[in-house]
Amino acid sequence: QVQYVESGGGLVQPGGSLRLSCAASGFTFSSVSMSWYRQAPGKEREFVALITKNSDVTNYAGSAKGRFTISRDNARSTVYLQIDRLQPEDTAVYYCNAPSVRPVYWGQGTQVTVSS
Repeated sequence: QVQYVESGGGLVQPGGSLRLSCAASGFTFSSVSMSWYRQAPGKEREFVALITKNSDVTNYAGSAKGRFTISRDNARSTVYLQIDRLQPEDTAVYYCNAPSVRPVYWGQGTQVTVSS
């Protein structure tokens, strides 16, 4: 069964950094692209970043460019999201997902709260 386990979130002050992790299982991780998404309170889930299977291409939402870095470790079936210079508007639950894997599953996500 497909499973995603996100971790690494927390409460951080504006300007701080976090590194989120997502361990995936139930499919051939090294064969698919991986993405991060986030859902802020009262808003729909939105795309944040994508990385191809060989890490040769990355793609970011406009709001993530310059501060977010997606990476992956195929040996560990894990995808990461480094977030620098965190802003209050980054407050959300962050999820990872393999866009091409069906059926679609979502993990519990990891909460990121940016507040002073």
